[in-house]
Amino acid sequence: MAAKPTEASQVISDVARAEGGTTKGSQSAQMQSELSKQRNFDQVSSEVSSKLDTAPGSITKDDAQAVHRAESRLQGQQPPSGSISSVAQHQAAVNEGATGSTPGGTTTGSAGLNGASVDPSLQSQLDRQANFEDAASKVGGKLVNEPGNVTKEEADLLHSREQRAFGVTEKGGLASQAQHQVAENQGATSTRSNVTPTNPSTQSQMDRQSNYKATAATVGSKLANEPENITKEEADLLHSREHRALGHTEKGGLAAQAQHQVAENTKS
Repeated sequence: MAAKPTEASQVISDVARAEGGTTKGSQSAQMQSELSKQRNFDQVSSEVSSKLDTAPGSITKDDAQAVHRAESRLQGQQPPSGSISSVAQHQAAVNEGATGSTPGGTTTGSAGLNGASVDPSLQSQLDRQANFEDAASKVGGKLVNEPGNVTKEEADLLHSREQRAFGVTEKGGLASQAQHQVAENQGATSTRSNVTPTNPSTQSQMDRQSNYKATAATVGSKLANEPENITKEEADLLHSREHRALGHTEKGGLAAQAQHQVAENTKS
């Protein structure tokens, strides 16, 4: 017997149907990607959280890196201080520092977390991670708030620091996203310098469609992951932008689903 689709999966399926199928870069593809990231983070964070609660001394560097990658991919930026990634990294450092002793039983290095003596090689690793986190915080913020201004120098620095901190650069990770954005930015600049001006009416329609897609991606993601937080203002904005972009609003489409969800939220 086939498993019943989740509410989030059903929303994505409805969006894909309205788009005529899921294609690379489509709204439904983006929503599916976000849902996959959320599920991966939920699974990894649940496992690490359980170890933090029941056996914190068993948290390893691999545990910390796994939850850090999952949370970074989900948020699109460096996890904030106090997040489960931060807690796990701190605990892993404490655990490694606590075991950093010489064969004679004496510890080496300077005092570290919680007063434990940290081995110089571990301290160096902690420094590399701190350097990466600093770069990731800056570049991650630009990726979210002003992606068009991410530079090649910033992406290269982040790539270098991720490699030094973790020994690898994750496919689809923050450094990879930054480098991809730089390529997009450079391509857009090249295109703008080599094409003739767009007809104003065509540009206006393109702007309306772009506004609709941006709003649809935001509201669609909330419908899939946190439907109870959809607001009337968001549903009305989506309805307005869909009508302006397409000339009509589709019965059973994303705007209609958002308005229906708002009505459900109001009842509860």
